[in-house]
Amino acid sequence: MQVGIVGLGRMGGNMAARWRDRGHEVLGYSRTSPDRDASSLEELVGKLAGPRVVWLMLPSGEPTRQALRQLAELLSPGDVIVEGGNSRFSDDTEHALMLAGHGIGYVDCGVSGGVWGRENGYAVMCGGQDEHVQRVWPLLESLAPDKDGLCHAGPVGAGHYSKMVHNGIEYGMMQALAEGYELLEAGEYVPDVPKVLASWRHGTVVRSWLLDLLVRALEEDPGLAALSGRVDDSGEGRWTVEEAVRLSVSAPAMTAALFARFASRKPDADQLKALAAMRQQFGGHAVHATAAGAAEQG
Repeated sequence: MQVGIVGLGRMGGNMAARWRDRGHEVLGYSRTSPDRDASSLEELVGKLAGPRVVWLMLPSGEPTRQALRQLAELLSPGDVIVEGGNSRFSDDTEHALMLAGHGIGYVDCGVSGGVWGRENGYAVMCGGQDEHVQRVWPLLESLAPDKDGLCHAGPVGAGHYSKMVHNGIEYGMMQALAEGYELLEAGEYVPDVPKVLASWRHGTVVRSWLLDLLVRALEEDPGLAALSGRVDDSGEGRWTVEEAVRLSVSAPAMTAALFARFASRKPDADQLKALAAMRQQFGGHAVHATAAGAAEQG
């Protein structure tokens, strides 16, 4: 199947490579990548045979909106755009309606797998009308590690909504791992904390890819001295908490994890005060931001 991909960064570039490995014809455009096959959106669209499929892997917000507006003028009725970045789910309805006015289909797609997805595959959650999803299904199947890693989650917006909640859960899991790491390091009973964490990867109920990444980071840098204590957030955690408030759903773990990231960005003195306040508010041990960063950056 032929596909044009816009955005050849760490995710987009690896996805393009995985498609090529599985026999798809991939034409890529990026403003800066030396691996691009076109030097402009106009050139990319001109190289694609109709009906076209264009997949976006761009930063959320204005970069994605600008690309969609340009493509709406370049593509033809019957073409389909897949928005595979981490856009807010509420933007998808607006995007779909705008493209529908040009006769262009729209699929929103949450993709999880990081830089390891090329080899291991990606979990794929998509939203959109059945006819549009079916058009791009061979591409989705080639990204997923197996049939169970691919889900048509619902109508437009469902893919990004699913990925948003997925990332909110990830925040909570990372905070729990970080707090456990901090507690083991602070106690006097365990002289080899990385060894204990590594043992948890086998047969325990807390084994996970995030734990694997933390163990790997500790193997490469015992004590995590090379990592900053600052932990940023990409937006999905905030949107998840906002949705929990809107729907009156209690989500204390994800909310505390998001607030811990905020606290990690303050100067040291302010950070200590903020963490102490979090301990009083939420109980237990505050997040060890460096360990959380290891799980994310590992």
